Amino acid sequence: MPEGTENKGLIRRFLDAPPDSVGKTIFVAVALCLVASMIVSAAAVALRPVQEENKLRDKRINVLQVAGVYDENVPVNDAFEAFEPHVLDLSTGEFTDAFALDEFDALAAKSDPAIMRPLDDDPAGLGGQMQAYRLVYLLRDGNGEIDKVVLPIEGYGLWSTLYGFIALEENGNDIFGLQFYQHGETPGLGAEVDNPRWKALWNGKKLFAEDGNLAITVAKTPPPEGTDYYVDALAGATLTSRGVDNLVHFWMGQAGYGSFLEHLQAGEVN
Repeated sequence: MPEGTENKGLIRRFLDAPPDSVGKTIFVAVALCLVASMIVSAAAVALRPVQEENKLRDKRINVLQVAGVYDENVPVNDAFEAFEPHVLDLSTGEFTDAFALDEFDALAAKSDPAIMRPLDDDPAGLGGQMQAYRLVYLLRDGNGEIDKVVLPIEGYGLWSTLYGFIALEENGNDIFGLQFYQHGETPGLGAEVDNPRWKALWNGKKLFAEDGNLAITVAKTPPPEGTDYYVDALAGATLTSRGVDNLVHFWMGQAGYGSFLEHLQAGEVN
C-alpha cells in the first residue's frame, strides 16, 4: 500500500487515484450506462402515448384505404367517423356488447384469456389460438344501408405475421380490397404484398363459388372455378403467397368470419 494511504477511507483513496486508473474508468463507464438507460427509459415512457396514438392513426388510415375512402386532405379521425365499429362474436357470427368498444383493442393486445380460444387446426400460423371476438367495421351509404364491411385478418407468411384488413362489398362475397399494415417479409419479394399493383389484383374478386364453397386462391394458376376467384402469386415469394392464401382461407372460412358472412349474405346484418 502506498505511503500515506493507510489512514484514508475508501472514498478518499478513490478520489486521489489517477484519472486513468482502472477503478475510475470502470466507475465512469458504469455511471454513463446508468444515466443513459434512465434517459432512454424516461423517453420511452413519455413517448408511449404518442406512439400508441400514431399506431391507432396508421391502423385507421389502412381501414380508410382498404375501403377506398382515404383522402389525405381530410383529417383521419374525421374521415374514420363514417365507419361503424362492432365487436363480433366469431362463434355466432353476430355482434356482441360484451366488451366496450373503447376498451376492446387494449384487451386484445394483451391476449386476455376472455377473448382467446384454442385452435385444433392452424393453417394461418396463429400459434394454436385465436381471438374469439374481433373488432369489425361497417361503412354505410347515404341511405344508411351497408356499403362495405372491413374485417381484420392476420397470419404467418415466410418470416413474420402479416396483419391487415380485407374489405368486402355488402353481399359478403365480392372483395373490394386487401392490404396489410404490419409485417416483416423480405423487401423486394414477400414485402411486395404492399405493392399497389398487387393489391389492386384483389379488387372485384369473389370469395365463394356458385356452389357456396370458398374458392378464392392465391397461386400461379387459376383454380377450376375461374379467374374471378384468382389472385396471381407474388413472383419469387412462394411461401409468402402461400401464407396469404392460407390466412385468407382461414379467416373467410368457418373458423373465422364464415358464420358472419352467411348472415351478411342472407341480409341479416343491420
